[in-house]
Amino acid sequence: MKKYKIFFILVLFFAAACNIFGQTTTYPFEVKKTGKGNQAIIFIPGFASSGEVWNETAAKFENNFTCYTLTMKGFAGAKPLTDASFKDWEKGIAAYIKDQKIEKPVIIGHSMGGGLAMALAADYPELASKIVIVDALPCLAALSDPNFKSKDNNDCTAMISSLTAMTDEQFKQMQTNTIPRLVADTSMQKTIVGWSMKSDRTTFAKMYCDFSNTDLREKIQHIQCPTLVLLESYFVNFKPAIENQYKNLKTADMRYASKGLHFIMYDDKEWYFEQLTHFLSSK
Repeated sequence: MKKYKIFFILVLFFAAACNIFGQTTTYPFEVKKTGKGNQAIIFIPGFASSGEVWNETAAKFENNFTCYTLTMKGFAGAKPLTDASFKDWEKGIAAYIKDQKIEKPVIIGHSMGGGLAMALAADYPELASKIVIVDALPCLAALSDPNFKSKDNNDCTAMISSLTAMTDEQFKQMQTNTIPRLVADTSMQKTIVGWSMKSDRTTFAKMYCDFSNTDLREKIQHIQCPTLVLLESYFVNFKPAIENQYKNLKTADMRYASKGLHFIMYDDKEWYFEQLTHFLSSK
């Protein structure tokens, strides 16, 4: 009998050990790794976008860089996680960089991804060597309401209920009406609408609500690395307000595109690549 007890104890120990050591860390994104350069680039897409938004950019730089292209879970067909939040996504990206021992990557983010790049560089100033913010503001809500204050424990229930109650056709119509205001390149409008349609509706609503409540204006004073800010051409009309938002980011080099809308990588491609190439090659 004693022999069997010892056997069962060993079995339970082995099962527990397998469970502990067999676990893998769950990150709030999927990753595509390309290139073999010594320097790494982390590409973070914007709201409801696929990592495919960086395809041309990664292809241009992967001969000299190792590129890690993210697609956030719940967006563009990536399987969602429960209770997504801007802060948890930021922590997840930081954990991935540390776990994978990616030394001083360049972090490039578009839209909400630009917000994540700012938050990462501010909260983990030792992580990045440089950051590039592609058409994002420290506080988007403050552009229309300069007195905006983010809320603690912001309740996103109403927005989640509203968006999840939409039929697919209603949601598609909403996105089809919205996307032409964000990308002038008509060949890409259908693709971007498609990413929204493949996105988990609850994640879409929760992250829109959460990011709308995000204010990084004070936090960015902690960013120490060189920073390139690329803004769409229309934003030049709000230059004083925008540059006031960035006043605490002393390392910022701010540049405005000559044409196009929010998806600068599609709408002002030549200018965009010229800015990136110069910034990435500079010491």
